[in-house]
Amino acid sequence: MIWDGNCGFCAYWIQVWERKSSGITFKTYQEVANQFPEIPLKEFKKASRFIEPNGQIFSGPDSAYRSFFHFKRPLKFPHRWYQKSRSFRWMSDHAYNFMAKNRPAMMKITHAFWGKNPKQQKPYYLIWLALIFGICFIGISILF
Repeated sequence: MIWDGNCGFCAYWIQVWERKSSGITFKTYQEVANQFPEIPLKEFKKASRFIEPNGQIFSGPDSAYRSFFHFKRPLKFPHRWYQKSRSFRWMSDHAYNFMAKNRPAMMKITHAFWGKNPKQQKPYYLIWLALIFGICFIGISILF
């Protein structure tokens, strides 16, 4: 898995990925771009890459989905959906691009939902869900 070593948001999630996966080597494009002359540097800057041992290259959201095959508890359906469903591919590509363009905001959301330590994530998102449902419930109660 090749990722942007200058991205704090990326570094956070790579640490999570490392705990959940087995057999994946994680390197920054800054470390290994020169080993892959067939991939232009500007492409490494745009999106992560996942390179299988057979040389097959996956990019962007599909690189993440393909890496799920190598998790201790493998998830194969996201990659298959990305390959077969134009709507899932479109949604994934747009979400990935949005996150890539808004990394500082995504980092704040990550900290708010999972905490600042990627090695000891906390389920703070449950508190946010409870607040949202509570606010909705109060709003509905007031209306009726």
